Amino acid sequence: MLAILKKLSVAAVLTLAASASAYSAPKTVLVVGDSLSAEYGITRGAGWVSLLEQKLKAEKIAASVVNASISGETTIGGRTRLPALLAQHRPDIVVIELGANDGLRGLPVASAEGNLRAMVAMAQQKNAKVMLVGMRMPPNYGRAYTDSFFNMFKKLSSDTRSALVPFMLEGVADKPALFQQDRLHPTAAAHPIILNNIWPQFAPLVKKQ
Repeated sequence: MLAILKKLSVAAVLTLAASASAYSAPKTVLVVGDSLSAEYGITRGAGWVSLLEQKLKAEKIAASVVNASISGETTIGGRTRLPALLAQHRPDIVVIELGANDGLRGLPVASAEGNLRAMVAMAQQKNAKVMLVGMRMPPNYGRAYTDSFFNMFKKLSSDTRSALVPFMLEGVADKPALFQQDRLHPTAAAHPIILNNIWPQFAPLVKKQ
């Protein structure tokens, strides 16, 4: 009986150790975005992706962040680049912040949706969790287009079971003082607000075993 108990104890310890190891194993986060994530017009290290890295360290969460964002990027550009990024970095989590440039150019919403859907599928096929970061278009693009564009992200999130930040500029878009002179790109002061919009949806992904 004693021998059996010892074996059970060893097995239990090994199981607990394996579980702890799995929980603490460092995760890789890949961010694929446009100028809103590429620190356009602000000091390096002041953007929300850099602030995310700092928060992960402060929370003692073992995760590294790869920022593969490019100013001016569209959904077709992200779709084209993603396979190589997945192969190179093997991320556990993929954050897709794209679509704004498609919308500002008035490109068909269906085209952007198709590209984003393909990106989500690529990431999920590699067993990565996905988070979509939504955006709104200015009202001068017309009600039909702006509604269709905004709702696209919710539909994609629901269809693909991906996490969603409905609007990354919530609490920023209605404050002109938080934008640079081009009235398109947030100032450094806006990026902590952006991170606060993103973190509640992101945290469960990075903390999950």
